Parts: sequence; C-alpha cells; structure tokens
Amino acid sequence: MKNLDKLFKPSSVALVGASNEKGSVGKDLIDNLKNGYKGKVYPVNLKSKKIADLKAYSSLSKIKGSVDLMLIAVPAKIVPRILEEGGKKGIRAAVVISAGFKEVGNNDLEKKVQDICSKYNISLIGPNCLGIINPHISLNASFAASKANPGNIAFISQSGALCTAILDSASSLGLGFSKFISVGNKAVIDEVELFNYLANDDKTKIVAVYAEQLSNPKEIIKASLKLRKKGKPLLILKAGKSMAGAKASASHTGALAGSDKVYDALFNQAGIIRVDKIEELFNYIKIFNNDKLIKSKNIAIITNAGGPGVVSVDCIEKNNLSLAKLSKKTKDSLKNILPPAASYSNPVDILGDAKASRYKNSLEQVVIDKNVDSVIVILSPQSSTDVVESAKAIIEINKKHKKPIIPVFMGDHLVVDARDFFIKNNISSYLFPEDAVKSLAVFNDFYQLKNKKEKEKKMDFSDVNYKKVEEIFSEASKNNKKSFPEAEAREVFSLYNFEILKSYVAKSKLEAKKYAKKIDKDLVLKIVSPDILHKSDVSGIILDVKPNEVEKMYDLIIKNVKARAPKARIEGVLVTEMLKDDGIEIILGAFKDPALGQTIMVGLGGIYVEVFKDVSFGLNPLKYSDAKNMINSLKSIKLLEGVRGQKEKDVEALIEAILRLAKLLDDFPEIKELDINPLFVLDKGKGVKVLDSRIILE
Repeated sequence: MKNLDKLFKPSSVALVGASNEKGSVGKDLIDNLKNGYKGKVYPVNLKSKKIADLKAYSSLSKIKGSVDLMLIAVPAKIVPRILEEGGKKGIRAAVVISAGFKEVGNNDLEKKVQDICSKYNISLIGPNCLGIINPHISLNASFAASKANPGNIAFISQSGALCTAILDSASSLGLGFSKFISVGNKAVIDEVELFNYLANDDKTKIVAVYAEQLSNPKEIIKASLKLRKKGKPLLILKAGKSMAGAKASASHTGALAGSDKVYDALFNQAGIIRVDKIEELFNYIKIFNNDKLIKSKNIAIITNAGGPGVVSVDCIEKNNLSLAKLSKKTKDSLKNILPPAASYSNPVDILGDAKASRYKNSLEQVVIDKNVDSVIVILSPQSSTDVVESAKAIIEINKKHKKPIIPVFMGDHLVVDARDFFIKNNISSYLFPEDAVKSLAVFNDFYQLKNKKEKEKKMDFSDVNYKKVEEIFSEASKNNKKSFPEAEAREVFSLYNFEILKSYVAKSKLEAKKYAKKIDKDLVLKIVSPDILHKSDVSGIILDVKPNEVEKMYDLIIKNVKARAPKARIEGVLVTEMLKDDGIEIILGAFKDPALGQTIMVGLGGIYVEVFKDVSFGLNPLKYSDAKNMINSLKSIKLLEGVRGQKEKDVEALIEAILRLAKLLDDFPEIKELDINPLFVLDKGKGVKVLDSRIILE
C-alpha cells in the first residue's frame, strides 16, 4: 500500500497550469488553494511571472524548495512530461485534473502516466477528476465551487459533477468531511488503496462512495473488513444496474447473473452498505455521523398522529426490526402523564393536541425502558403543536442518552425551524417515518456485523486430482476446444470428488443395450453433442427408461434431436442410472463477470431455473460462511429445511459442493462458465449427486 500522506497532508503544493484568467480551471484551482491552506503554494505557468499575487515558475524544476504534491491542469498530451519532471525532482504525489485519457479512448497516453508513476513511485489521483479536498488542513486542491466543512465523512466519487452536488447538499445538512476525493479514471490510486488508507485515518468515521465500476473484489472485501473492524461503515451508491455481464452467456448462470446481481453479491460478502439513491446516502450518513454505534433493533414509537405510527410499524416489520415491548413500569408511568384517550402501548400515541411537555415527559419514560434500543419520535404539525419547543425537548433528552432518538417532523415550512435546530445539534432527523426506519435498520445491521463473532469452518480439499484436470484442459487448449458437454464435464467434476451417477457414452443402440445391462437399473438417456447445451430444449433427454427399452429409446432420442437441431453434431447418447431417491434439484454454477471475476451461483434448479430465478451469488474466493449465507438467502431454503412432513436435506453437503466448485475455479481461472443442473440434494447425511453438468472455457 502506498503512503498517501503526501497527497492528503502536503506541506507544499505546486499547481502546474495555474492561471490569472477569470473563469479558467487554473484560476479556480489557485484561488481554492490560497483560501486557508497554510502550506507553500507554487504556481507554475510558462508565461506569467506572478499568479494570484504569488511568484510563478516556468517549470517544476525551477522551484528551489521541496514539493509534496503536484496539481496538474494542462492539456493531456503534456501530462507525462510534467510527471517525469516532477518524479525527477522527488515529488511523490500528484492530482491530474486534465481530461483526454482513457475516457476518450486514449489508452496509450494513460498507460504512459501509469508507467511514469510506477517508475518514480508517485501516488496519483485521476486523471480526469475534480481534485481532492482535506478540510482539516484547509487544503482545497480542486476546482469545486462549494467549500467542504471539516467533519468525519470521507467521500470518494467517480463523478466530478456529483461531487459538487454532494458538497452543496452536505453544507445545508450540517455535514462535514475528513477527505473529499474525485478519483476520475483511477489510473494509479483506486478505491481499494483509499479504503485501506482511510481505515487508519483518525479523522474519518464514515466512508461514502459513488461508483460506476469496481474491480478486484478480493481486495475490496479485505479493505471493507479493515474498515468494519474500526467501526467505520462503507456506503456505496453503485450506478449502472445493467445486464451487460449476461449478454453473451451460454449457461444458465451467466444468463441469470447480470452485472448488478454480482455487485450485490460483492456488497453482501464484504459487508458493504449498498445505497440506491443520493437521498438515501445522506439518510444513512446522518445516522452514522450523529449517533453512537449501538444495538437499535427494538424500536419504540412516540407519535401525535396514528397514521404515521402505523406506517412505521409496517416498515419496522419489513426491515427485520422489532417493535419494542414496553415494560409494565413504562406503561404505568405513561398512564400517569398522558390523557385517558392516549395509547400507552407501542406505538405510544400522545394525541394530536400534544404540546412540547407531553413529548418530553413521554420520551423520558420510554427511552429508559430496558426493552427499548431506539426511539422514533413522530410529529405531525397540528394547530396546537409547539414545533420548535418539541424539538428542543427532544434535543435536551438526546444529550443525556446513548440510545438513538430519531425525530420525524413531517411537513414543510411549519417544521423547517425545528429541522434547523436538529442540524445544529447533530441530531439525525427525517422527513418521513420510512426513511427513519430504513436508516435504523442499516445502522443496526452494521452494528450486528461489526460485533459478529463467527468461527470460520475450514474444509479440506486435498482429495482433488488437480494434475489430471490440468491435463484435460491443456489437451483441450491444444485442440482449441472450449465446450465440455455433460459426458466430458462429468469427468472433471468427478476428479474434484463430486459424486457422479454411473454413466456411459453409447455410440450405437447396441452399446446402449450393453451399458444398460451393466447399470441394471432404470435409466436416463441424454444426447451427447458439442452443439447442444440445453438438452431439454431439443427433446434430448428421456427419463425412466427400462433396461429392456433402451434400444427403442436410443432411436427415439436421436430422431427427436435431428428433427429439432438438424445441424447439431451428435456424438452418441449418455446412458446413466435413474436416481429414484427423494431430493431437491439445485443449480450450482459459475460465471466470469467482466469486472469482478469468478462468480458462483446457487439456486432452485431443474428446467424451471430461469422461470423462478430463485438464485443467489457469491464471489470467489468463498468462505464457509459465504456459502452458507448464499443458501440461507434463497426463498427455497424452506424446501431444504424440510416442509409438510418432508425430511431435512443435506445442506452441509451442498455447502461442501459450493466450496469444491470454488476450489475448482480457483485452480483453473480459464473456466469462463459452468453449470451443474441439477445437483440433486438428498436427505440429511446422504450427500449430493451431479445429475447434469457443462463447462465452457475462455
């Protein structure tokens, strides 16, 4: 990991491209640098001798003093020369504002930038970015129009335009920043390096990110864990929920994945809080910024309006939170202070005519109840409501307690003064009860995740035959072979100790008859063809074949396939035993996402997999707990647990199968896609069996 202190805590900055021209980026940059920054500022400009009342230099090499950070805003083609000059001078940090690199297809120029930074060990942000801000030292190395106030939030963005909007909104909400970083093209420093740096930054309490594309999931997961251990939530607003990753997929897994579901898998595995809207980002930032991280699952509601209270209850249930059960002591206390028509249970309805004193007295009793983890206080302005005094009462009580007390003052101009009071006093307030509940849910989830102590179970896969699979794939590569239909894929899986049914490839009906006698059970016949991935689509499967019917059924399956896929090459028929045990058909697959790499899928399998789409994803490398979480997130988990008198299925064997697959993918990154569909999960203790499979190499 690079030392980024020279970027964010420089004692001197050289601005290459500084300008006196009003309205230019160079002018905005020098004005921002001069506004409060106590370090040395060196403007660099070929023509001017003085810029913004500072001595200007014709080049970096003309500066006699040492320089920690070079801020570059010159035409793209000149940037490599400037970096080379800075590198020779010993400058080890750079922010490149200039555009005209990879974002416009100029990859070679960006590669030059990367090579120079590698040569001189330069930590570089950009190119094509707004710049960086460290409000704690009044460093504004950006051309943002708005000022960033000091605070605890580190904001990282791939969009410069969004940066300016976030700065403007944050100021009105009373939120401040530890670091403000526009990453641009991420040519050298990416999010992972920033996450690792911010994990150790004592000014940062929250890391918020706007991302359009991420990479290196393994390192993201490690960096997220580092942040989480320090109690720092990582919130990511991920844009672009497209299906781009699935466009050219031949397998079920690829077709079902789509890039956005893979990002969901990454965020779930890493414990990253995914945010869907900018408004939501601010909602979550507020509660993490203002409240002490403690359990907030059991919620009490105090309201002067019944409707919003009911809405809150519905939202609490939807977000896996609980309505706190108030103790008898609390209810008795409420009876003594509230009118007879009030409700003393949770939600506590203090009636529409409630004054500030009623809010104060009720909240004082509810917040000390041991069954209550957090309180939502709803105010709907009525003719008799003293809005500002009610807000002051909440603020006063909030100062005495660690539990989150979340005001929801509904309305607009009638409650605006109260909201201002909340902002000035660092209270997390919301417009609507749904926003308050969702924020508490995210807050509580992060608390639970941070404090979760789960010993990771290890599984030993020393029984796999890596060398033999390597030989198979090496031979395939020599012959330019990419596709392994079931008859060939089953060998690979058996070498990784998946249990395979007894099967033989018959090239004729006489061979089929011979193999049927060998198996001596009811059979399944499946077409063998390198051109057919989904056999059921071309009537290429016949179930429940009696051994004495195998010749007739052999002819029938060949006839069916020739009629429906006349151009397909037919290499024979797979004769396999028919599994009669009770079990659940599961799909297990893998797909290589263009950005995030090997993605593993588990879900309800069989021919209806793309109809029900009950699947979940995980990114390799997977741990035992990751595989378990993937299974637990399925709607069909109830089938595996046993319903309506059915026996519990072998979930432990399914977890092992997922991790064996992860091992196979880890050993052979050339696997582009694969499906095991179905993987038959038998009763508990009886294991799993591969019924059908395919593999596609890159």
